[in-house]
Amino acid sequence: MPEVRLRAPLSELCQSGTLVIAGATVGEVLRKLEREHAAVAGWILDEQGRIREHVNVFVNGERGGAATPVGELDRLHVLPAITGG
Repeated sequence: MPEVRLRAPLSELCQSGTLVIAGATVGEVLRKLEREHAAVAGWILDEQGRIREHVNVFVNGERGGAATPVGELDRLHVLPAITGG
């Protein structure tokens, strides 16, 4: 199953920086992540199930979208944008 790596604050909400979640596409993995870890619901996907504009997802180091296929040995990095002033 794909390995999902989360950065703060998402890792804090899931109480883990690395999770293993089944799915054939990035979108499937992220939807399952939000179902299994209710604390992150709404942080990654919007109300229509699309990846939020301020969230970047990389599959094996390459930027990916919801339709990007993933395999059992793939690594997904979910990075929320960092803002400040």
